[in-house]
Amino acid sequence: MTRKYLIKGGKSLSGTIRISGSKNVVTKAVIAACLTDEPVTLKNVPEITDNQALLEIIESIGGTVERGEGQVTITVKEVKNHELTLAEGARVRTSSMFLAPLLLRVKKAIVPNPEGCRLGARSIERHIEGLEKMGAVIEYRSEDGYFHASTEGLIGTNYRFEKNTHTGTETMIMAATLAKGITTIENAAEEHEIDDLISLLNSMGAKIQRVESRKIVIEGVERLHGTTYEIVSDANELVTFAVLSVLSGGNITLSNVNLDNVEIFLQELGKSGVEYEKTDDCVRFFASNGLNPSSIVTAPEPGFKTDWQGPWAILMTQARGESVIHETIYENRFGYVSELKKMGAKIDYINPQVENPESFYNFNYNPKTSYRQAIKITGPQKLHDAVLKVSDLRAGATVVIGALLANGQSIVYGIEHIERGYEKFAQRLRDIGADIVEEEEDY
Repeated sequence: MTRKYLIKGGKSLSGTIRISGSKNVVTKAVIAACLTDEPVTLKNVPEITDNQALLEIIESIGGTVERGEGQVTITVKEVKNHELTLAEGARVRTSSMFLAPLLLRVKKAIVPNPEGCRLGARSIERHIEGLEKMGAVIEYRSEDGYFHASTEGLIGTNYRFEKNTHTGTETMIMAATLAKGITTIENAAEEHEIDDLISLLNSMGAKIQRVESRKIVIEGVERLHGTTYEIVSDANELVTFAVLSVLSGGNITLSNVNLDNVEIFLQELGKSGVEYEKTDDCVRFFASNGLNPSSIVTAPEPGFKTDWQGPWAILMTQARGESVIHETIYENRFGYVSELKKMGAKIDYINPQVENPESFYNFNYNPKTSYRQAIKITGPQKLHDAVLKVSDLRAGATVVIGALLANGQSIVYGIEHIERGYEKFAQRLRDIGADIVEEEEDY
């Protein structure tokens, strides 16, 4: 069976959407909970399939999970199994990060090469190399698709990442908390989610400092203890629903928001003619005088995030003139373009001239490969119904927004990608007036 959305677009949308806890924090926090044998309680936990997959992995290695309304308590008194199955690794990319707690707790780990959300040439080799520098012996065996890792004990080190890596930075931070000595990470990623992970670990007894914007120092401790920690609201979800708020005419209010983590997004909104009103933890976005075109280049934080460019593209289909989005983090992040074009969007691939692309792009650039790294969007365009497929999480949300905006009934396949990171997505949209139904059909 395959699942799909049936969406009748063009409906008036109004009401309040509560922003959920951050996917990119909770999926790392539950792994960090495995670093101690004491209970770790996480609050403001979203109901998403990525998190569910990780909790099931924790149970498979011997941990217990107590689920409650919006929270979860994880206790791993003893690691009874150091091997993840291929099926577990395939469900969620961050499963590779279990290397850190397994090596620290039982000095060995067998973890499959992750396939859960493989967006292009961003290899996990960066944090494999970091763990090896700390004293891990890691061998990738192509015959079984697993990383086989062992250690006599992790030790502190100085390590510099060649390119920005979110999960690589987080994996090394976790590994360093209980390693012997001091670890210094240079060119560490700056994403606010990493600082949230640092706050969680420090509340568990770790000694971690971001001493410079891209330099993190960790002093290893003997043990970590349990804690209770509240997950910050999701910045990527805020961006998605902010775009929907603008396109709905400003009739959607977002609650449980934290605007501190989306400053550059707000700056670009302002340049494009979007205003917002904020009261306490609620905000409403609107464009009273229409939308201006924009030119966006994605970049590691504090730049414009790659996760935001899909929703931004659908926003720019309604702007007056030509907009450009240049993607620098991935070489395969325009999966939504063909689907928006099915709905009548006018989008063309363009080829920006870049000096030293090997260093400019954050992925492993191959000069022999033909890349499509930028698009030009001409607006405003009226969108119409279509049969649509989504290939990844953010593309899925982008396509759904397009279908809500379009006239007629659209069908959206691949909705399991959306449910990886958006809590009760269809129901929350129905609550503000969307005509969206989930159905199953034989595949």
